[in-house]
Amino acid sequence: MNLLMIIFGLIAILAVVGTVQAFKERNVLSILFNLGAAVVFGGFTIATLVFQGFPPTL
Repeated sequence: MNLLMIIFGLIAILAVVGTVQAFKERNVLSILFNLGAAVVFGGFTIATLVFQGFPPTL
């Protein structure tokens, strides 16, 4: 779960970068998908950190 959390965190960061680029290009569909990905993956990462800690307790 530790490596998966790091990967999902990187995906959330890249989704935020994609959202900024989509705002520059004024692409509405891209903004929606990037915000959705950032919320889902970022929320999962934060929830995993809160409930399991880093490094995770076994």
